[in-house]
Amino acid sequence: MKNLLFLVVFCFLACKSEIKTKDKISASLPILEIHDFSGIQPYLNIDGSKTYIVNFWATWCAPCVKELPYFEAIQANYPKDVEVLLISLDFPRQYESKLKPFIQKHQIKSKVIVLDDPDMNSWIPKVDINWDGAIPVTLIYNSSKRSFYNRTFTYDELETELENF
Repeated sequence: MKNLLFLVVFCFLACKSEIKTKDKISASLPILEIHDFSGIQPYLNIDGSKTYIVNFWATWCAPCVKELPYFEAIQANYPKDVEVLLISLDFPRQYESKLKPFIQKHQIKSKVIVLDDPDMNSWIPKVDINWDGAIPVTLIYNSSKRSFYNRTFTYDELETELENF
């Protein structure tokens, strides 16, 4: 009987500890803004004094993941002049299991917004008429210039393009 009581108490405490751990992990995950294209569109045309870099990416896209640190470094190196916005095209069912843990693990500081709009044929040409839908793609703009890049970047390439703005 003592062994049974010990086993019940042990299981209860172990389960309670696991619940607390899961709660702590959930509480530390980032909160995501999730929009359809109409909610994303204002970010593509901000009228401000900075240069804006908008990158469309996803955690399942290897070239996207490879270039993310370069965007983060640009944001860190030019905090007053540049604003980086990362628009995730991750699948809705994976926001909690993949996207949020990815953002936390890689300590992404740039603003991440999720685009959840299945009507890609209508919104892709609104981003850029030449976009074929492949990612990663990047839009760089300011009050006087706008360029669309259907390619990946290294840090040096990104910085060189930024200097043109």
